Amino acid sequence: MSKIELAAIGRVVSPIASSRDDRWGEVESEIHLDPAQFDASSLAGLEEFSHVEVLFYFDKLKDDEIVTTQRHPRNNPRWPKVGIFAQRGRVRPNRIGATICELLGVNGPTLRVRGLDAFDGSPVLDLKPVMAEFLPARSTVREPGWARELMTTYF
Repeated sequence: MSKIELAAIGRVVSPIASSRDDRWGEVESEIHLDPAQFDASSLAGLEEFSHVEVLFYFDKLKDDEIVTTQRHPRNNPRWPKVGIFAQRGRVRPNRIGATICELLGVNGPTLRVRGLDAFDGSPVLDLKPVMAEFLPARSTVREPGWARELMTTYF
């Protein structure tokens, strides 16, 4: 595979530093854009959206924690072994997280969000406004029972 290079556009400021798997729904965080690259104009118009998708990097993972094959989600033997791309765990090959968050406000080059499952200091790779047409409302979302069970306490 070819290598690509990404630069963070900002950082997460969160009360959660590490070691949390569940109860992200009420966590309020900020995303501070890198002032050397961006100013408030980069976020102009974003405040009109209710939600923002945040792409971030799991920078606290060590190389030996990465999984490329299958495993039990959260290492729970009650759930079936599935490939790493059939789950949303952070031990992913490219360490990229993606979460749709409630947008609470925009103040200059800073966003306030609720429900971002990224740790304090996590590099932010990109932000995208959430538009209804990109959501699967046109059809029913299908998922296995273990995934529904895993997510009952996530947010």
